[in-house]
Amino acid sequence: MTTFKDRSEVFAELGSKLTIAEIFESLIEGPMPVRFTAYDGSSTGPANSEFGLEIVNPRGVNYVANAPGDLGMARAYISGDMRIHGAHPGDPYELLKAMASMKFRRPTAMQLVVIARSLGWELLKPVAPPPQETLPRWRRIALEGLRHSKTRDAEAIHHHYDVSNTFYEYVLGESMTYTCAVYGDEAWNLEQAQENKYRLVFDKLNLKVGDRLLDIGCGWGGMVRYAAKRGVRVIGATLSAEQAEWAQARIAAEGLSGLAEVRHSDYRDIAEDSFDAVSSIGLTEHIGVHNYPAYFEFIQSKLRDGGLFLNHCITRPDNKHTSRAGDFIDRYVFPDGELTGSGRIISEIQNVGLEVLHEENLRRHYALTLAEWCDNLVKNWDAAVEEVGEGTAKVWGLYMAGCQLGFERGVVQLHQVLGVKNGPDQAWTVPLRPWWQP
Repeated sequence: MTTFKDRSEVFAELGSKLTIAEIFESLIEGPMPVRFTAYDGSSTGPANSEFGLEIVNPRGVNYVANAPGDLGMARAYISGDMRIHGAHPGDPYELLKAMASMKFRRPTAMQLVVIARSLGWELLKPVAPPPQETLPRWRRIALEGLRHSKTRDAEAIHHHYDVSNTFYEYVLGESMTYTCAVYGDEAWNLEQAQENKYRLVFDKLNLKVGDRLLDIGCGWGGMVRYAAKRGVRVIGATLSAEQAEWAQARIAAEGLSGLAEVRHSDYRDIAEDSFDAVSSIGLTEHIGVHNYPAYFEFIQSKLRDGGLFLNHCITRPDNKHTSRAGDFIDRYVFPDGELTGSGRIISEIQNVGLEVLHEENLRRHYALTLAEWCDNLVKNWDAAVEEVGEGTAKVWGLYMAGCQLGFERGVVQLHQVLGVKNGPDQAWTVPLRPWWQP
């Protein structure tokens, strides 16, 4: 079979043009795993495939040609310039699974000449991305400051979480919990598993009536309310104004105002200290790896001697690879998000003098959680689209289904790390063996 490199050189010599399907094929390493069709009538890939991609207009080609890979494909799809077939936009998991082997390559100079001749140079001039896309990293520095400054962190959280509380209710369900659930059995429903996650964190922290808990990056206050219902005094902090407003209203409605509070605040601005426990559920991904020493120093400073803390976050499967997220995640979902391996997290915890008691990997649990969130989005698709628009709803379906696949394949993991702040004499202040049920 003639390779694209051979074909492009031939076409360059003859002055011929490639079809859109041939151009798309040229950007893929190996065979096309699903059916691809384009508005010029060309096609490639298995004719009997259950799944398909369809480029419906020139802008879709522009997006893919100018950013080969997940970013260009996402732009074309979110803008409506590329359609998917065989999967629901709220849960394209099976399509992504079929495409898992598909890898893009950047065209050579000769290939670019052939592509430009085939499409016309005018078509290859970059066009504005969909409105759901945030600024590239270099422009964020110019407008919002260095990564993980308070201003830039606030903007990143606003981009991700201040979409619409109503939209999140459609996706997350009754618990309004946007972190990994913990399943006792795969047959459990989402609410059972989220309640069990809070139970597990509560028990690991050995909390009792009258204790004080600080929950940083508290989201819509699920852990805050769970602990307050059991007699614990809790302060939660979130950078999302919409989350804080929703959480405070729910706290009042459940009669917990005497015990619980969610503040619209950077966690670094919490003045209180001497807490019996600190929980951080899904915040570390936003901190920035180079800020881990300061982050864990902060946690240590907020605990009394003998106090416990639990860090729950998404991780890499090793400690060698780049901490930055891929282009699609960075531009559409988690601006400035960074991940590293659990080994790096444990090392940083130990380096500030905190003692690690236990850690576990819950990655399969997150795959199950994401599958249920996608199912919720499918069930509520029309209402979700009406609330935030089709483009934003597509972002979430694509993101959650892709993450489900990532957790299943071990590309990402979810680790809980439990630690303690010992007193000056380093006395052991917790039971000899784990005191919680898994």
